[in-house]
Amino acid sequence: MSTKTKILNWVQKYTMIIILLLVLSFFAFKTGGKILLPQNITNIIAQNAYVFVLATGMLLCILTGGNIDLSVGSVVCFVGALGAVFLDKGMSMGLAILVMLAIGLVIGAWQAFWIAYVRVPPFITTLSGMLVFRGLSNVVLEGQTLSVTHETFVRIFGGGADCYVPDLLGGGGVNMLCLVVGALACLLYLFFTFKSRMSRVKKGYEVEAVYNTLIKSVLIVAVILFFTVKLSQYKGIPTSLIWVALVILVYAYITSKTTIGRHFYAVGGNEKATKLSGINTDRVYFIAYTNMGFLSALAGMLTIARMTSAQPTYGQNYEMDAIGSCFIGGASAYGGVGTVPGVIIGAVLMGVINIGMSIMGVDANYQRVVKGLVLLAAVIFDVVSKREKG
Repeated sequence: MSTKTKILNWVQKYTMIIILLLVLSFFAFKTGGKILLPQNITNIIAQNAYVFVLATGMLLCILTGGNIDLSVGSVVCFVGALGAVFLDKGMSMGLAILVMLAIGLVIGAWQAFWIAYVRVPPFITTLSGMLVFRGLSNVVLEGQTLSVTHETFVRIFGGGADCYVPDLLGGGGVNMLCLVVGALACLLYLFFTFKSRMSRVKKGYEVEAVYNTLIKSVLIVAVILFFTVKLSQYKGIPTSLIWVALVILVYAYITSKTTIGRHFYAVGGNEKATKLSGINTDRVYFIAYTNMGFLSALAGMLTIARMTSAQPTYGQNYEMDAIGSCFIGGASAYGGVGTVPGVIIGAVLMGVINIGMSIMGVDANYQRVVKGLVLLAAVIFDVVSKREKG
């Protein structure tokens, strides 16, 4: 393979990371560096926590063949509305959380049943869910705003000004706990990356070139340290980030290290061949959409905690943010291709665009135009690159 081909392959593999860095550099220049202020970096994470969670679940749906779930925004609103009512009526926080997650699972299973076993197209099933649960949200809240005043719930799920992990190490002006956690995250990433590489080499599997692994590792460690330092200069680790990190780690493991994770890719790659090989493809669809309901419930809790209220309008366009993050992050419109880290890059890019244009004072309507064009460009890139490979 020629050097030019290697460079082109490398650029294609890390296209979205390069674009993210370019976009961040652009907004840093246009805003006079304001987007890089610690508070704005924190806002990119805290304000987009629901995107990270929903996009991770949406990835599993997309992997099954480019399918999507249009109902997630309405489910977020409905579950959040019920949760606010439960807490307002005096239900214990623990029980309210369990009930909300259970409702999300039931909603997900309801839609998954029609998709997986009756074979109603996902687009139609979830479009119906989008209308149904948006209407039920209005019914539950009677068209009004309901405040969420449970301080512990708000603090745990990242709402309000004081929802940060306390600095147990007492760093004074800088949050030392945040720096220590960031350093540990880098060390753990490097350990598992090179351990996995050595294991594959020992078993005789094909591995990427050493310099590729080193470059990728240096870039990822640099990004982790950058965000860690910025967070430490503000208030430290937002509690919403803990939920996001937990979701990312769990689903990154599921999609890359488990049998069911490989089944998602197999169904999206060739459903007929997968079924003939003995895999229950109906069960794969059922798990993907049931899981989407579960993560929508978690996103609902993050939303009402951040807003400290529930409204019938919450969750609007959440499905678009989640779908956009997946496709921008490298998921294929045809299914079978996509990773959790890629989705996170897509979600961060969406967050950077949102907050960058907000700082610049760009009208909200033009913000939608830009995000729509970015999404279209990502899908065009996917389609064209597949055509060239074919």
